[in-house]
Amino acid sequence: MPRLISRGAVIEDRWTLLPDAYALASLPARAPVIVPLALWLAERAALRARGEVGVLLAPEDDPADLAADIATLPLIAVNFPQFTDGRGYSTARLLRERHRYAGELRAVGEVLHDQLHALAECGFDSFAVPDHRDAAAAVAGLADFDSVYAPTARMPLPWFRRRARAAAGTNG
Repeated sequence: MPRLISRGAVIEDRWTLLPDAYALASLPARAPVIVPLALWLAERAALRARGEVGVLLAPEDDPADLAADIATLPLIAVNFPQFTDGRGYSTARLLRERHRYAGELRAVGEVLHDQLHALAECGFDSFAVPDHRDAAAAVAGLADFDSVYAPTARMPLPWFRRRARAAAGTNG
């Protein structure tokens, strides 16, 4: 089973990622699966009836296409086909902030140790680190910084407002 970073620990991934699935017949029986957005949109009713199904968003996919399904999807995976493609950061922020997605948001593809902290700040809570990378060592990337200045999905107040609130609380 592939390994996954979730809640700051390396665990076995029980989901099967099927980035090239194009038909229901290509899905394994009774396993939690992550299917491409195109398959989800074409076969939504059948996939919901199947059970645990997550959706994979490619960099060019619009997260608004999932707006009607946000409340029921247990997992949305966002693909990073190469580490220099940053569109997934925006996708995560849109899902968390505009669409209020509260389920598991997973970064998949070329996810590097150096990116984990920033990905978490954008709203990702799990990370499928490629097999050729050391997932245990990558967990350390989540603790690279203890605070951020700008507002993020995880910390919507910027540092100067948090600092002002803390100062007001100690002075009054």
